[in-house]
Formats: sequence, C-alpha cells, structure tokens
Amino acid sequence: MRAAAAAADSTCGLAGGCTGGPAKAVEGADSSGGCGGGCGTDDSYEAVLAARRQMYGPNTSLSYEKPIMMVRGQGTYMYDEHGTPYLDCINNVAHVGHGQPEVAAAIGSQLSTINTNSRFLHPDLPRYSSLLLASLNGTTAKDQLLDANGQPLEVVYLVCSGSEANDLALRIAMAARPGQTHVAVMGGAYHGHLSSLIPLSPYKFWGTGGGGKPPHVHVIPCPDTFRGEHLDGRRAGRAAVAAARAAGGRLGAVFVESVLSCGGQVVLPPGYLQGLYAEVRAEGAVVVADEVQCGFGRCGGAWWGFRTQDVRPDIVTMGKPIGNGYPMAALATTRALANAFAASGMEYFNTYGGSTAAVQAGMAVMRVLCRDRLPQQAEQTGAYLLAGLRSLQAAHPSLLGDVRGMGLFLGVEVVRPGEGRRHAPRTARWIKERMRARCVLLSTDGPYDNVVKMKPPMVFGRREADTLLHHLGEVLSTELTPAQLQRLEAEEDQHEAAVLAPRRRQYEENARAMYAAAEGPPAKL
Repeated sequence: MRAAAAAADSTCGLAGGCTGGPAKAVEGADSSGGCGGGCGTDDSYEAVLAARRQMYGPNTSLSYEKPIMMVRGQGTYMYDEHGTPYLDCINNVAHVGHGQPEVAAAIGSQLSTINTNSRFLHPDLPRYSSLLLASLNGTTAKDQLLDANGQPLEVVYLVCSGSEANDLALRIAMAARPGQTHVAVMGGAYHGHLSSLIPLSPYKFWGTGGGGKPPHVHVIPCPDTFRGEHLDGRRAGRAAVAAARAAGGRLGAVFVESVLSCGGQVVLPPGYLQGLYAEVRAEGAVVVADEVQCGFGRCGGAWWGFRTQDVRPDIVTMGKPIGNGYPMAALATTRALANAFAASGMEYFNTYGGSTAAVQAGMAVMRVLCRDRLPQQAEQTGAYLLAGLRSLQAAHPSLLGDVRGMGLFLGVEVVRPGEGRRHAPRTARWIKERMRARCVLLSTDGPYDNVVKMKPPMVFGRREADTLLHHLGEVLSTELTPAQLQRLEAEEDQHEAAVLAPRRRQYEENARAMYAAAEGPPAKL
C-alpha cells in the first residue's frame, strides 16, 4: 500500500498532501499539472482573492467592489470568515433559508442510500412530479376555468438548471411547430447562458459584449408602468406575430417571465398576459412561462407568477429556488407538446436531471414551503416592505422614481433629479455598495442597471424588513450628501454618453419597428 501511495505521489503530485488553501496551489504547481506535493494552507482573504483572479475565468464576476468571502449561512444571514453576519436580501436560490436542516438532511440521507439517474424507477420521482403539477394546475374551480385556450400541464422533465429548462422548452416548441422558427421575448429578458439562449436574451445581446438581435428573434417592448408605455398585451402579441411575418418567418414560441426580473423587477399590467397569449396562440405559437426566478411562492400565495395573470402557459420552466441550492430545475408541459417532442424517436436523457437526490431536495423544499406557509408569509412581509419602501420614496421623490413588485420580489428604480425620469445606474450601484458596508446585501439590475433588487430567502420576515428599511433610510438621508450626489451626477453624465444612450437607442428603435408592424404607436397611460 505504501508503495502504491508513493507511486501515486510521483505521478499526480497530490498524495503529498492537499492540505488547505489555494495560494500555494498556484505557487507550488509542478510542470506536469500536479500540485507539487501540497496545496498549501493559506486561506486568508488576500490569498483566496489572488488565487481566484489567477485561476478562475476573467469574465466571471464578483459582487461588490470589495468582494466578500462567505463561509457559512443560516436562515436569512450569511457569514464571512470573521463571523460577520450579512442580511441577505438577494439570494433567491436559498429559497427556504440558508442551511435549512430538513433540506440538507433529505439530500444527505439520499446520497448515503443511493443516487442514481432517471433511467431507473424510484417511487419519489412520480410523487414529486405530481406535487409540481398540482401546484401549477391548481385545484379550485377558478383554476379549472383559467384561460380556456390553455391545456393542463401533465408532463414533467427534470433537469439541472434554469438554462437547461429553457433550452429544453425551445427544443419542445420547435419540434411541435415545424417551420415556425421565430421566437418572441420581452425587452430586458434573460433566459439563460447557453448558446441557444443568449440569442433569446436582450439583456445579453444588447448588453456589454453582445452581438445584437438575431433576425429570427423579436423583442416585445417591456410594459413600463412607471413611464406609461407598451401596456397593451394584445397589441404586443399582434406586433410579435407581424414582425415575424415581415421577416419572412412565422412565430413558433414566446418566452415571458411572469414577473420580469432582469428586465427590472417589472410587474406586468393586469390582463397583459391574457391578451398576449391570445394573439400569439392564434398564430399557433407555444407560450413559455419562465418562472425560474419568480416561482415557488416568491410572488405570494398564488405560488406562480403566471397565476396572478389568470393564464395557463403551454410550458413552465423552473429553476434557482427549486432545490434550495441543490443544482436542479424542471419543465412542465402539456401532453400534446410532450408527444410532439417525442415523435422523432430521439431519447431525451439528462444524467443528473431527476436523480434521486435531486428529487429529495425538491420534495423537501415543497414540504417546508407548505408546512411553514412561506408563500403566505412572503405576501404579508412583501406588502409590509413595499409600504416601507414607498415611505422612503415619498421622502426622496427625486431619487427613488418607482417602487414595485409583489411578494418578496421587489425593485426600486433609481432616477436622476429633474425631468424625464432618467436612469441613474451609478447612484443605484453606490446605494448597493453603501448598504454592503452596513452588512445588508442588495443587487442592481434592469436593462440600464438602475433598479435596486430585493429577492431574499422566503424566511425573511418583518424584523429583517425593518433592518433593511432602517439602513436604506440612513444611507439616503445621511450618506447621500449634496456633495456626494454632485459627484454621482458627474459619473452619470459620463456613463450616459458611453453606455446608456446607445443602449437606449437600440430599445427605442426596436419599439418603433415592432409597433409599426402592429399599426400604431404604443398605448400610454
């Protein structure tokens, strides 16, 4: 045995002892690719940051100007290497709380029993699928009457990420609608990082490094209730259909987040999806509800964002919160679409999708959500937090242009003083950084990155809401001095010319073209 160990040491360089942190892994790496007999022991902040920058992809990002090294989480808090607690207002992946013991125990127990793929039978795979479908379809009389054109969701595919779910949704739609290869998406949308989905994500293709809109993709202008534009879902649907035909194609699929996340935490106007779905379905297009960020009760007691619009999609994609951090996701669709997808005879298999451990993670999350009534808590706490944010807006009306959202899916749009409701991304980022200094974690998003987002774990309650509101109020009233605001305004001017103005032109030109196809200017309030 000792001889074997010595041989291993001479070939891979690892058996000498990979005993710790990353810094010496870089310094001691040998020419054969091993670690030279040891990976060092330096876990200091500086060493970890340096190693990350040296070994990890340069186009990956870290949150905050001074990144945080998180080593533990519990409930609504994350803790750095010094034990400092940070109130997490952004982590919608740890859906039922960081370190949730029931979820962790369910995963661990299954891993220690067996973890295998979906080519083998296991009683909990159909059991979990049934729970998902029941939550999506609903059980009340009203649920059965929703959207007479929609069919019940009867088939589940389990995958590993929201991107995989949306990629599969595209495959199913294209298989079911041969020849209808054009796709419509919402302005500011992000549907995933895969090569098939970047072209469906204006957030990326009109963002930094993006290659522009592909000709088969049509961008529906985001309904902006703050500025009173593009509010008619039926007209939006007609525009998408007409744009596809004008480009020589036909619309085969429409992807819409039920509450727009990367688009800026936008709540769709009442009835918007009913009108949109009706128009695109008349063309034969498949409607996909992307619930990756807003699903599983985050929007409140309705459980799913699409149900707040009284519609039933043809496909629903789910991800992020579904496993409380375990890498899993899901897609639900109609029997007819699943059969059309299977008609070619090609098998669909996903190595880790639907594994027994993933199913246990998903079932545990559903149990906790139901038992602890977390969707109802999200509705109540969200309403309380929304009221508090609107009080801050009333105190700072020239800065906080709009406060919006539902449940624990909220956004504050930061604008520049004066007329025009101009976007203020530099000020929004400054607010985020000042809140980080107070150990409260927020993020910014939207096509112009000027919306401060809040999407905390679902165990976030009134005490946490009060902490957030207190510190945000302090930042706005005591730290945002006239001198600081003047400095930020200078930054905003530079950023406007270099980044925002070209991006805004893209969106505005697209909106004009889309609504020209629909014969008329967009509806206003």
